[in-house]
Amino acid sequence: MRENDMLEKEEIFSKVLRAGRRTYFFDVRATKADDYYITITESKKFTEEDGSFHFKKHKIYLYKEDFAAFAEILEEMTSYVLNHKGEEVISERHQKDFKKEYFNEYNQKIEVQNAAEPSVSSFTDIDFDDI
Repeated sequence: MRENDMLEKEEIFSKVLRAGRRTYFFDVRATKADDYYITITESKKFTEEDGSFHFKKHKIYLYKEDFAAFAEILEEMTSYVLNHKGEEVISERHQKDFKKEYFNEYNQKIEVQNAAEPSVSSFTDIDFDDI
């Protein structure tokens, strides 16, 4: 077993956040010197055409000296998003009629543009072989 595997083997405290196909693992771990740090792991499930699946994982290591700055920036970023877009989730995945609403708005814009432009039937078809 690699040394890194041994270092991460013991979890002191853990929390799990399941979010659709993603799962987030928040773990407190100990260094060799018995100091604590946090790992945040994102695990995302991918399903193959044959029905089998695999997971891709991404991990962040967060050390005590960075906790305050990390928390401050995370709070600033989450506040920014919520203040500008609110808490309602707007996405195709979370809103069943997202495509319907999007295409209705898109079609309305096209209709307005077409009404302002000359119709296609007012143009003459030209055969350049005649020139």
